[in-house]
Amino acid sequence: MQNDESKMAMQNTLFKSLKNIELWLLGIGSSLVAINLTLVARKDETTNFCINVLFFIVIFTLLKEKKQKLNFDSGLLSSSIGLIFISFIFIISLFQINIGILSLFPPLFSGFGLALLASGYKGLKQYYKELLLLCFLTIRNLLFLITIDLSILTAKLSTAILWYTGFKVTRSGIIVSLPTGTIEVYSGCSGIDMILDLVSLAVLFIFMFDFKSYQKIMLPILATIIGFIVNGFRVSLMAILVAQGDKQAFEYWHEGDGSLIFAMIASIFLCCFCWFLLSRNENESKNNINYAE
Repeated sequence: MQNDESKMAMQNTLFKSLKNIELWLLGIGSSLVAINLTLVARKDETTNFCINVLFFIVIFTLLKEKKQKLNFDSGLLSSSIGLIFISFIFIISLFQINIGILSLFPPLFSGFGLALLASGYKGLKQYYKELLLLCFLTIRNLLFLITIDLSILTAKLSTAILWYTGFKVTRSGIIVSLPTGTIEVYSGCSGIDMILDLVSLAVLFIFMFDFKSYQKIMLPILATIIGFIVNGFRVSLMAILVAQGDKQAFEYWHEGDGSLIFAMIASIFLCCFCWFLLSRNENESKNNINYAE
């Protein structure tokens, strides 16, 4: 009887310890998410902030699904390194320190720090999906700094769209000209932002849903194509507005809420295609089951 009672007492103590660890990790993790979103919000980029929120929601969902399978066993060295990463994030947020290119890495530092603190080096493989998402988020931030200029391609696409829809249009480099107006396609209007946003959504879909291997490769490529084409129509519309002399409408579609409408349209196209693929996969699975029976 005493042995049984001792075992029960040890189990209860262990359960309470694990519960306390989970609460501490949840509190630290929530603080890190709040800090990272605050750092993003300071840049005053609504779309980028929304993408970051979606990534953190997906990461939280993935962790919640496998919460019972996680092994919380971290050594002194792993915990110390994890605390260094986490402390770094808290310090740069509190004192608003300018750390140059390292300011793009807080999400990844936060993830590695929390994973090391929770499960040590050996336990990192438990969080490979979440860490991959944070790696992509960091790469996405880096790509925004790199000048990827699609201006000439966007100008060519917009010219083709206008020509096929019946407008008398000419192009010289990145300058698209209509009889009564001309626009110049700068790198900021070339569609790279929309493409990165759509590819980010595609990556989230890949991690959230069960796609086939070739579909996982196809989705980012399709997202790139959709973003480029939809932005081409946006530039074409702005060329028409300039030709009509409607400056107010031009500003709306160029820098106002109109640009977000095109991004939303592109996202809807991508979501519809993902839904089509998932429906197709589900029907194939049902047919295979019926055939096997």
